[in-house]
Amino acid sequence: MNLLIRFAALAAVLHITPAVVLVKRSDAVQALLPGADAYFAREVHLSDRDAHRLHEAVDWSPEDGVLAFYSGKAAGKEVGSLLFVRVDTPHGPIEVAVGFTPAGTVHGVVVTKATVEMKPWVIEAVGAGLTTHYKDLKPSDTPAGAAAIAGKVGNLAEYIAGEVDKGVARALAAYGAFYNHVRA
Repeated sequence: MNLLIRFAALAAVLHITPAVVLVKRSDAVQALLPGADAYFAREVHLSDRDAHRLHEAVDWSPEDGVLAFYSGKAAGKEVGSLLFVRVDTPHGPIEVAVGFTPAGTVHGVVVTKATVEMKPWVIEAVGAGLTTHYKDLKPSDTPAGAAAIAGKVGNLAEYIAGEVDKGVARALAAYGAFYNHVRA
């Protein structure tokens, strides 16, 4: 019986609900790579040293040590690239898509997945203009979307905005260090 009570307490603490798709990946790609008529994926397999460097920079390493960059071209000319980043929170994972211009600045950010529990918080934060505060960031910049909407949203939406900041920071670091034309 004692073991059953412990499992129930653990389940209450770890109350992660199922993940839901807020924006389909294909719709995020269309939004973040406007005008593209051809799409390409490029995987970057990180060495242990590179994975450690990324972990030191933003406390994150991609799953399986692989970064997947997606790029779009229109009439043979690059229109941009993007990266999907997962952020694990005590309330479950969220996924953030970060799109970059050919010049290497953030074109836009889309929150694509969250848990059922977090969905209203994400909607509130995005509705308050969270994602607009990432536009034009460079890989060396620090995202501050949560600070920009602080006081305009509830505490939980502000918390989620901080988690989105983490996702954007991870994408900026990965892009800055491992995407071909802005390699550090």
